[in-house]
Amino acid sequence: MTDTAASTPPLVSIIMGSDSDWPTMRAAAEILTELGIPFEADVISAHRTPDKMTRFARGAAERGIRVVIAGAGGAAHLPGMVASMTTLPVIGVPVQLARLDGLDSLLSIVQMPAGIPVATMAINGAANAGLLAARIIGSAEPAVAARLTEYADGLERLVEEKAARLRDSLGA
Repeated sequence: MTDTAASTPPLVSIIMGSDSDWPTMRAAAEILTELGIPFEADVISAHRTPDKMTRFARGAAERGIRVVIAGAGGAAHLPGMVASMTTLPVIGVPVQLARLDGLDSLLSIVQMPAGIPVATMAINGAANAGLLAARIIGSAEPAVAARLTEYADGLERLVEEKAARLRDSLGA
C-alpha cells in the first residue's frame, strides 16, 4: 500500500504487525500526507512472517526508504528486529491492545539493547512518529523543514484560539 503515484518513491515506510494496528498507525500516514512526504504502508509480522520482515529490513535503504515507522502490540518485537537489520532510523509505536493497556508493548520497544536504537513514541503515538520521521527527512530537505515550520505555526495559532475562547468563556 502506498499513498503516492508510482513515479514518486516512498521515503517513509509504515509497517505494523497486523492490519488491526492500522487504526492507530493511520495517524502517521495522515501527518506524512499533510506534510507532502511520500510513504508506503504494509503488514509485516516479526513472528508470523519473519522472512518477509528480514527482506524488508535488509532492502529498505536500497529502495530509497529513509525512515521506518514500526507499530506493534503485545510482545512488540517488530521495531527492534527491524532495527537490528538496518542502519535506517526506526521509530517504534507501541499499539494498545485489550490487555495491559499497551504497557507491555511500550516496555518491549523501549528496552532495546545497546547498539540497536529504536526511537520510541508514546502508546498509540503514531502522529508523533510521523512528525519525527518528517523532522529526520527535513534535516536534509529544506522544503520539508519549511512545511514543518508552517505546521508548528498552525499549532501555535490553534493554541492561541483555544486560549482566547477560554478567556472569553470566563468573561476575562
